[in-house]
Order: sequence, then structure tokens, then C-alpha cells
Amino acid sequence: MRLAGAALNQTPIDWENNLRNIREAIEQARAARVELLCLPELCLTGYGCEDLFLHDWLSETALQHLQTVRGYCTDPGMVVCVGLPVRLDGRTYNTACVIRNQQILGFAAKQWLANDGVHYEPRFFTSWKAGNIQDFSFGGEEFIIGDLTFEHQGITFGFEICEDAWRSAQDRPAGRLKARGVQLIVNPSASHFAMSKTDVRYQLVLKASRDYAVTYLYANLLGNEAGRITYDGEILIARNGELIKRNQLLSYKDVDLEFADVDFAQEPPVTEHITPLPTPDEYRELNQALSLALFDYLRKARSKGFVLSLSGGADSCMCAVGVAELVRLGVAELGVEGFMRKAGAYSEDEIHFARDYRQLPGGPLVEPRKETDAGRVQGASHSAEQTTGNEQLSLNQQLTRRLLTCAYQGTVNSSDDTYLSAKEVAESIGAVFFSWDIDQEVQGYTGKIEHALGRALSWQTDDLTLQNIQARVRAPSIWMLANVLNCLLITTSNRSEAAVGYCTMDGDTAGSISPIAGVDKAFVKQWLVWAETELSYPGLHRVNNLQPTAELRPLEDMQTDERDLMPYPLLNRIERLAFYERLSPQQVLARLEGELVDADAEQLKVYVKRFYSLWSRNQWKRERYAPSFHLDDYNLDPRSWLRFPILSGGFAAELAAL
Repeated sequence: MRLAGAALNQTPIDWENNLRNIREAIEQARAARVELLCLPELCLTGYGCEDLFLHDWLSETALQHLQTVRGYCTDPGMVVCVGLPVRLDGRTYNTACVIRNQQILGFAAKQWLANDGVHYEPRFFTSWKAGNIQDFSFGGEEFIIGDLTFEHQGITFGFEICEDAWRSAQDRPAGRLKARGVQLIVNPSASHFAMSKTDVRYQLVLKASRDYAVTYLYANLLGNEAGRITYDGEILIARNGELIKRNQLLSYKDVDLEFADVDFAQEPPVTEHITPLPTPDEYRELNQALSLALFDYLRKARSKGFVLSLSGGADSCMCAVGVAELVRLGVAELGVEGFMRKAGAYSEDEIHFARDYRQLPGGPLVEPRKETDAGRVQGASHSAEQTTGNEQLSLNQQLTRRLLTCAYQGTVNSSDDTYLSAKEVAESIGAVFFSWDIDQEVQGYTGKIEHALGRALSWQTDDLTLQNIQARVRAPSIWMLANVLNCLLITTSNRSEAAVGYCTMDGDTAGSISPIAGVDKAFVKQWLVWAETELSYPGLHRVNNLQPTAELRPLEDMQTDERDLMPYPLLNRIERLAFYERLSPQQVLARLEGELVDADAEQLKVYVKRFYSLWSRNQWKRERYAPSFHLDDYNLDPRSWLRFPILSGGFAAELAAL
């Protein structure tokens, strides 16, 4: 039997898009003479519909659109498995509908619901009890739903739907299915991306095929479906512990179909040893996931590009390179015309011109203005970008130029190093680059408050206030630029800053999207070093030789992030022990003392207390962050992974006990 899985890039309740992709997958499968096609979990509605799954109308509409899908399934030799919700008696079930030759054979229902990390499925769905089968009516027809098995061309198959497969051997459906004579297990999934997760998923599928001596077909969703969560589109076909087919992940295509032939008349031996995958390259994985997530967010938000306050520091430089990689990877897979059409940010004239002449027509998005010969003079206004014309830029740089506009917003506390870092990164990727000072605006606000209070503000008495006003004053102008250009404003906070609130609300946190808020600062710095050489971005050389700094205090203070907080690797370790491993402050300190035997014990205690104190008082900031991408195995977003009270005792007793 020729088996296929199709990864689909769906969008919640975008019926036109979702049906188009389903139809394309079915047509590709028919052309390839596929006999059984697995589409991803909830692909008809989209997985990320959230509380809409509790609405009766959503399930009814999905069942109505399922009739359209039936019309696509005209091949009597092919079975198609389509994911959708079915709501019965006030309960919503996550199902896979099996269709053959326009006939619905039944709805297999998910038995285990994901309720950890980014998943809150029990809020929306009811788990189906093993062994139960039920009839229901819709549109004048009778259907069957439940713990079903099916037969096609003499082969018996059943379902594990995503989380079903992640349960223990005694709980998961696979064992019961094997006892019922199933030869093939089909798994439609919506399994979110996280670095190195593909290795776990690979082991899960291959071990299941080995342990139950079956063929296992797995198909995942693809792309940034609903805003925060990205899916890698993995397709796996395995038999008796041996991999038969695996695709390239994180495709820019709407439909990625893979198929393989399995001879069920032959029974190969069950392998004892599962061949491991190569060690995942997390830097490359992150690059592909971040870029695809940005691309999907851009086009699904129907925006014309991105605006970025490019400080010259590690975080903003990583975001800038993410946009450049969005272009490079998209063009490499889709071609110039395909990429430009799908992005939705380019005109027809630009698309035709770029296809025919490998460049964009006309001048850059904003006309360049030459910088003064004196270069950057502290306190001066800088409005220029690089002076190279379009003919001196590669096509990818020209495409990036249309999508990314950057601005360096300096003060008297800004250094030449960060200015040059920002300028060099923007030039190297082709982005539009502006520079201006905000000292006048800072002085204006400071003067108003000094007049109201009847006293001068000073660094000795008003340190945080004077730092914060600089960050906040940057927000109105960069927002204005984003509005004028009809672009998404990127905010650049990372996970380490989010943990301790090392950010200014309505300042550097202002933005439409926070793409790297799920990545720790130490990883950001390592990734940039990798990207400089492996992705050939020489413009990152300067930032890779800078100490991370907010540059909000006078330059003579030589402010650095780690001096304000603690070493970033230590901060990340405390954060992980506290909220991933869920240890108490006392347990965290004990673990650190065991791991860092040469460290100053009293200093470790100071850092642990500082972390928990800053964490507790800054939950309100994490509640207000712009939407962020889930990229690591955990994040701190209270709307997707980690919930914590805004008001609490702040671990007072626990920290006192240290």
C-alpha cells in the first residue's frame, strides 16, 4: 500500500485557506497514486482555535465544510484522514474523519488530551473513553464516532491522535489496537516545534513501530499557525523499528507531501536497535523556525514588513538577521516569484521585475541620504542609511530592504560601538537604516517632571527613572514609523530579561511581536557567533565583540547587563531550575552549590535571592509582553506556557530561610 502524510500550513477558521491546502494535498496524493493519506490534527478548522472549540457553531461549520472535502475524495482506491472537532451534547471531541470515495467511514476520537507546557486541551475538548462507540446525526445522515478501527484493501488500521502516542505503554491506544489486529497506526498531529524535539518524536514513532510490530504513519502541522506556536511539518513512516520515510522540516510550502510503499504481504523482522538521528543542530533549527514563524506572521497579519529599533545589541541584531533569513530561506525554497507572491508585501510590478531582471524596480523604499563625513558625532542627529543603490545590492538584500526598516535611536549615553554595530548589521543584510537622537525628547519630559516636583532629577536619587525615560521616549517615534509604513513593530526582549523584568514597559517592550522572548540571552549570543560564520553575516562581527548593555546610564559608568543582574548563564540556570524543574529556592541553591563547587557560596545566595525577588515583582510585565514564539523546550509567556500570580508573597519566607 502506498502511504502518505501531508504537512499543511493552516490558519484558525480560515476556511478558504484550509480547504485549499486540503484539496491540494488530496490532488497531489491522487497524482502519486497514494492509497492512504493522513492529514494533520484539526487541519480543517486549525488547531489553535482556542475557546472557539466550545462554540456549537464552529463544529457545525466544520462538519458543513467536511462535505466539501468529501467531494474531493473521488478515488475509490484512496482513503483520506481529515482532522476536525465534533461537538456532541455540549462536549467537543478531537477527531480524525476517514473518507473513501466520498463516503465517511467514521470519526476516530482522541483519547488523551495534552495538558502541559503550551497545551490546554482539556479546556476545549473531552477525552474519548477507550472502547466506546457512538452514533450521531448531521445533515440527515448517520455517522459513527469513537474508538474505531478501519479496513482498506485488506489492511486494518487505527489511530493515535498526537498526545495519544506520548502516553505510557499501558495507557496509549497502540497496545489495544495491536490486540485488535491493526497492522497500521495512523497519527495526525499538531506537535509544536521546540529545539531538538524532532529527535524525541523520531524515537517515539520508531519505537512504537518496533514495540507493536506495526507500520506507523505520522503527519504534523506546518508553520506558524495562530501566532505563538510553530509546527515543523514532520512526516514519518516507520515499520518494525526501521525508518522508511522522513521529510525535510520547516518548509515554506503550504503543502508538503511525502509517500512510501509498504508491502504488507511481507513481514520484515522487528529490529532491536533503532538507528539514531544525527545530533540536532539547534542553531540551525532555531534559525529555520524563527524565520518561518516571522514569515507566516507577516503574511497572515497582512502586513507590509517589519520595523525594528536596532540598538546594535545582540537581541535586536538577532531579530534583524531573522528577517534576512526569512528572505533567504523563502527564496531558496519557493523561488523569487513564489516567495514574493506568498509574502504578500510586494506589488505585481516588483514581482515581474524581480523575476525577469533579478532586481526590484525603482529606488529603495526610502531614498538614501549621505552621512556627514564626520561620521557619528555624539549628540548629533543621524538620518542617513547606507548609500549603496539597488544595483549594488543582491536580490535577497533588495527583498529584505522592502521588508525591514531599522532605526538607531541614540542618546548622550549611547556609544559609537553600538551605533556602528547597528549600521553594519543593517548594511550587511540590505535593510533600510535610519539614525536619530532622542535627547531633546528626554530633556523635555525630564524638565516637565522637575518643574512639577520643584527639584532636579539626578542619577543619585532617580536612577531607574532616568534610565526608563530614555527607553520610553524611543517608543512613539518607532511606532509612528511602523504605522506610516503599515509594518509590524518588532520588540527585542529575550527570555532572560523577561525572567527578571530587565526591560522598560512601554519602552523597549513596545511592539507588535516579540520573536525571541522565548530564547535565553546566553543562547542569543552564541547563535550570533554561529550566524556570523555559518550564515555569512560579517556585519555581526562588531556586536559579537560587545558586552551586552542597556546604555541608559552615563558612559563613564560602563553599564553592562551582567553587572546589573548576574552572569547570564547563571541566571538561565536558576530560571530553569526554578520554573522548568519546579524547585524551591532552597533546592535551587543546593543544586547550584553542588554544580558550582568553586563558586562563592554567599554570592550564589545573593544571586538566588535577587532572581526570585525580581521574578516575583515583574510578573505584570510578562503579562504585557507582545506575542512571542515558542522556540525552546519552555518559555515564560503566561498565555502559552508558565502562569504565575501578578500579586504574591514574593517567596519572602522561602528567601528568608536561605
